[in-house]
Amino acid sequence: MAHREEKSGNGGMWLSLVAILSGTFVAILNNSLINVALPAMVNIFGSSTETMQWVLTGYMLANAVMIPMSGSLSAKFGAKKIFVLSLSAFTCSSILCALAWSDSSLIAFRVVQGVSGGMIMPIGMSMIYMIVPREKIGMALGIFGIASMTAPALGPTLGGYLIEFLSWQFLFLVGVPFGIFAVIMSIVLLKETPKKPELKFDFLGAFLAIVGFGTLLLALSKGQAEGWTSFFIVSLFFIAVMSLILFVWVELGKESPLLDLRLLKIPTFTISILTSGFVMMGMMGGIFLMPIFLQNIQGLTAMESGILLMPQSIAMAIMMPISGKLMDKYGVGPIGLVGLTIMSITTYELHNLSADSMHSWIDMILTIRGIGIGLCMMTLSTVGMNAVPRTSVGDASPLSNVLRQVMSSFAIAILTVIMQARQNFHMASISDNLNTDMATQFISGISGMYAQVGVDAASATGGASAILYGMMAKESLVQGIGDTFLVSVIPIVLSIPLLYFLHKKPKKTQQQVPATEKATA
Repeated sequence: MAHREEKSGNGGMWLSLVAILSGTFVAILNNSLINVALPAMVNIFGSSTETMQWVLTGYMLANAVMIPMSGSLSAKFGAKKIFVLSLSAFTCSSILCALAWSDSSLIAFRVVQGVSGGMIMPIGMSMIYMIVPREKIGMALGIFGIASMTAPALGPTLGGYLIEFLSWQFLFLVGVPFGIFAVIMSIVLLKETPKKPELKFDFLGAFLAIVGFGTLLLALSKGQAEGWTSFFIVSLFFIAVMSLILFVWVELGKESPLLDLRLLKIPTFTISILTSGFVMMGMMGGIFLMPIFLQNIQGLTAMESGILLMPQSIAMAIMMPISGKLMDKYGVGPIGLVGLTIMSITTYELHNLSADSMHSWIDMILTIRGIGIGLCMMTLSTVGMNAVPRTSVGDASPLSNVLRQVMSSFAIAILTVIMQARQNFHMASISDNLNTDMATQFISGISGMYAQVGVDAASATGGASAILYGMMAKESLVQGIGDTFLVSVIPIVLSIPLLYFLHKKPKKTQQQVPATEKATA
């Protein structure tokens, strides 16, 4: 009888996980669809790249400033209620985005979507820790990680198809049925978590978080375009630093803070955030650089790039539940070490990219890299969350999510600067080493071809010079991307020695947590 009840309880637990998984999948899929379609939407709306970029930037900023509030709101009103409301608002805002009549209205609706989407991931993760027993949490989070990997795998390909063969509205409408399904599943299957109606919302902390994290992420995303030393960017960084210092001071003095920074006193949790943040920074190198290489250097379309990148994401999605099960059995040390080693070697190997690199070789390296990421990504997050008492999981999830998002944004900003700086360096180097006689011969030969079809001498020479410059720019970009891949290996390698501190702690923590819970029960 007891065995039957346990099986029934496990069935309910996994069904609840499916509901949370559905909601997370919807939010991530939507954003990965938009990324690939942005250039086409510039033409559709008759807008500029700078303006249309706010479709992504506005969503990201709204998303980031809502993450810190998710813990307090779910504690006060119940995690299930906030999760269902967030999913419902996200689905409704998807419809509004599809009805947008201008670039400004689309940006406004995307900000609304970001507000609702910012709470889906952290609340979903914290609910998993409340539902699933600690001994099965690795497997559960591995399955949860499928959503975060499958959606980016499908997004570029599906987004390219929708924008090419249907219309831009379907980029938003395609997620609506999934959203409705996720809302229904969440209402039916999820149980409400304990509420604290007497909890006072931290309005000052919320204001400082919005200003601090918002201006920091805006500065990181716009720094390259505006200039890192421009008055606008420097002002944003100044406001961000001052706001976040005040935020830390205010939060440490509150009994019920918006973000419980005291959790960073748990060494395993803090090292876990740092390690997984480093992995995210290294992973961003591939996510950011490969589409640039495939589309700008090899001339692939967005859809073709998505198809080529899909096996990596599928490998990550497959490995996540496997890594969770292995971690439950062997601990984070050996699994994390294998994953980080694979990720380091394959990321280093990508610095050998050339303009004529074979797609089969690229696909093989990226797929093996995906296996490495799948092995280490969720395991590093899980070991830190396992170190947090179950009663504090609702506070730990938004804290780890917002810090990782800041590290990811910082990585993209830094890698962009490095790529462009190295591209300029290699362009200057190629120009200095270019043989004048060979260049003259090349221009003369191409000019002769132009002249044969009736182009005048001046235009022929200009066209030939432009072709030579384009070849030099292309080669310098390839070398710049290769150098940037080398740099993105550094944070991954830095993660490896930190595994020592994570491998020692989990067993001890797992023994202590039930004892603590038993004492407080």
